Amino acid sequence: MNQAHPASRRRLLTLATAAVLATGTLGTGTTAASAPSADEPISALNRSAQPLNDMNGLGRMVGDARVVGLGEASHSAHEFFMLKQRLFRHLVATKGFTTFALEVSWSTGLRLDAYVTLGIGDPAQIAREEFQGQYVFWNTQEYLDLIQWMRRYNIAHPDRPQLRFVGNDLGYAGPDAFDHVTDYLAVYRPDLARRIEDLYAGLKPAAGTQAGPWMAGQLSKGLPARRAEADRADAALALLRDHDRPRTANRDTERAHAWALQNAVAITQSFTGYAFPDEQFPERMRYRDRAMAANTAWWLRHEGGRILLASNNGHVAYTSDNPDEFPEPTGAFLRDRLGPDYVSIGLTFNQGTVNALPDFTAQLPQEYTVPPAPKGYNEHLLDKLRHRDFSIDLRTAPAAARTWLAKARPTRSYGLYWSTDAPATALGRSYDILIHLHQVEAAHILR
Repeated sequence: MNQAHPASRRRLLTLATAAVLATGTLGTGTTAASAPSADEPISALNRSAQPLNDMNGLGRMVGDARVVGLGEASHSAHEFFMLKQRLFRHLVATKGFTTFALEVSWSTGLRLDAYVTLGIGDPAQIAREEFQGQYVFWNTQEYLDLIQWMRRYNIAHPDRPQLRFVGNDLGYAGPDAFDHVTDYLAVYRPDLARRIEDLYAGLKPAAGTQAGPWMAGQLSKGLPARRAEADRADAALALLRDHDRPRTANRDTERAHAWALQNAVAITQSFTGYAFPDEQFPERMRYRDRAMAANTAWWLRHEGGRILLASNNGHVAYTSDNPDEFPEPTGAFLRDRLGPDYVSIGLTFNQGTVNALPDFTAQLPQEYTVPPAPKGYNEHLLDKLRHRDFSIDLRTAPAAARTWLAKARPTRSYGLYWSTDAPATALGRSYDILIHLHQVEAAHILR
């Protein structure tokens, strides 16, 4: 569902060599050292930079935000994933955060939340079955360690608010979402059960279905079939919504209805996402980002607490670095919904290794080496600051720093597929906070 538009595929594959040659990184990937020019505000940035060896500085920057979007410049780097774990644990301990949200399907989040809260299932098996296709980068030792830590925390602290796990994306409409709807109907609205089950017939994945093949199968269907499935999912949602709440209303039934309705929404989101024709790729991506924001906001409104949202830089940001194909990021929608309750953190890095898919037919990522950022890139100057790894509050940085940060420059951004393309990004307009790491290593993919 989230494969690149055909034009993007050609661009990603053909610009890789051109970008290397243009930036002069062929060979050693290094550039000659030079003194900072007048437009490089090293001292101003240094005054704002806080070392990452202490999370308290970053915690102060987060302030009272209820949702923190923490990005990543690559879908698969060990240090990015460990930073998300470190920050989440710090925010749990110091600011009452309770939910870890991940850019993965809503139904996958249901399975992992059942493990984190109730101990149901094997997280390694869930990851193998659900972190496939576009989500293969999450099937790592780093994320498995985080999920297992969340479970241990809940067991050790039964008197504290329980930690929760949520997926906010729409790639895979897994059976758990369907089960939530039909279980609700059986108890509270048996009069609707048969009609909605008929609409869902053939939509719910069979037992044992793997997420990766299911998503590939959806993409292989003709557009009329995909639109028909989306119409049926939407009709089921409309039935549930139009008939409103259970006839006997109390706090429990209200909660049950809200959960059933949200699961029906998630099912509709998934099938609708596949119903866009290829030539409407930007509209499909806008729909996806809006859905991710809506699911995150729903969880905040109904489950409370505070949320750390782990996603790609391009999703948590306020502005798109590729508006022709990805018009409006999740972060922009969340800012519209939540205002100052949402804070966006972008991640950059100078060099190291990352995982990416080599092409559009590959199923498993490969490891790629990223040389030091060439002159003219945002990361090239950021790596000159006095701290090896640091964070900067972009909202309160000195004027000279904010001026530099407001200009769009080439910035590394690795998504599903390997490419040296570096979109122009204005860091100061994209994020509230920036974290820069000197070096990263590829995350540990589980086979």
